[in-house]
Amino acid sequence: MTRASIAITAISATLGLATAAQADKIKFEYWYGLSGYLGTVVQETCDRFNASQDTYEIVCVGQDGYAQAVQNTIAAFRAGKHPTIVQSYDAGTADLMLSGEFYPVQQMMADFGIDIDWSNYFPGISNYYASSEGELYSMPFNSSTAVMYYNIDDLNAAGIDHPPATWEEFEADLRALKAANPDKCAYAYAPSTWVDLEQFSMAHNIPVATRNNGYDGLDAEYVYNTTLHAKHMQNLLDWYKEGLSEIRTTQGGLNARDSFAKGQCSFYFGSIAGHQTIHNTADDAMNWTVAMLPLYEGHERTNTVVGGASLWVLSRKSEDEYRGAAEYLKFLATPESEEFWSTKTGYIPVTKAGYDALVAKGFYDNAPYKGREVAIQSLTFTEPTELTRGLRLGGFIQARKEWTNEVQAAFAGQKTMQEALDTAVRRSNKVLRNFERTYQGKDY
Repeated sequence: MTRASIAITAISATLGLATAAQADKIKFEYWYGLSGYLGTVVQETCDRFNASQDTYEIVCVGQDGYAQAVQNTIAAFRAGKHPTIVQSYDAGTADLMLSGEFYPVQQMMADFGIDIDWSNYFPGISNYYASSEGELYSMPFNSSTAVMYYNIDDLNAAGIDHPPATWEEFEADLRALKAANPDKCAYAYAPSTWVDLEQFSMAHNIPVATRNNGYDGLDAEYVYNTTLHAKHMQNLLDWYKEGLSEIRTTQGGLNARDSFAKGQCSFYFGSIAGHQTIHNTADDAMNWTVAMLPLYEGHERTNTVVGGASLWVLSRKSEDEYRGAAEYLKFLATPESEEFWSTKTGYIPVTKAGYDALVAKGFYDNAPYKGREVAIQSLTFTEPTELTRGLRLGGFIQARKEWTNEVQAAFAGQKTMQEALDTAVRRSNKVLRNFERTYQGKDY
């Protein structure tokens, strides 16, 4: 045998061993909803986990959207081909909870002897995904909350030296901005149930629905058409009619976030998760930052609520797959993984230890990360109250659509804002009643 053939034989043997070792890894699937750049970063977390593992291999499959991730999982479940882990957004929490087709993550970690300090998770985040007894059902992952983005130079040019703390100040600032620069868009707006209804109601400690937003029973009913939310939506409509705001959507050419990022508009409200995207899009000379959502005068601020998604471990899987899932969730819970995720995206750490580690490193002291700490401050501004710990409303994905469709109709001049909200509430309550009949006798 020649030296060359010996070398080839040796290489083949090595490759064969490597292939065998790879084949011996226990594989399990994870379907995620994030897409685009954020989906790419999710895939990177999978690659990092696999590189750290000799026993397990996670196979991560993008589903191009949260709704698709949930819908595809339901379809696959019926065929017995569902993933071990699925990333589901906040709006699907109640439906997944009562489906019963999941392995509570807190229970799973205990079953496999993996020690996690659950008290380390920010209550404003973990409460959203926990049972009424406090057991965490799904693993918090990509977490955010709503903030106000504003152009500092635009405000200064209009004689404004601080961001508005109240909606009354915000309206005055819009008028000042238009007086200083009539041709510029003062406020890039697009109806958003998450910002305009859910986050707004939490910051003001007012209900979205009865029964403590559904936590106390399936017989909850929406009431937002009777709260301060109705006044707020009327104000948003009035400001639009006066030309103080402009509707900015992707269908219209440029959405509200990008309209702000490109310097076309002075204010924008959205997720802190957009912070990195705005930084990447905005001109280097653009002087901007974020602040907490304004309040109406006479109201005390309470914590806002988490948005984003959590990771659910589904039922009907093998013990090996569950052990792999537990190792992956353990991997994500380390401060190193939290730093990787927060650095690469605009999402915030979900644990106090992860946040403290970033603060100690000066993470939030300079661009491009400076300002993201505002989201943590908003989420932890108070201990969650019975109205600010989250929403437990079945079929909430459909309820969001009802709100959006009706509010858009009001902005199109097809009905009054009160008529729109009344209709959205009536239709959404029908969704709740259907959900109540489906899960009669169950609770959270």
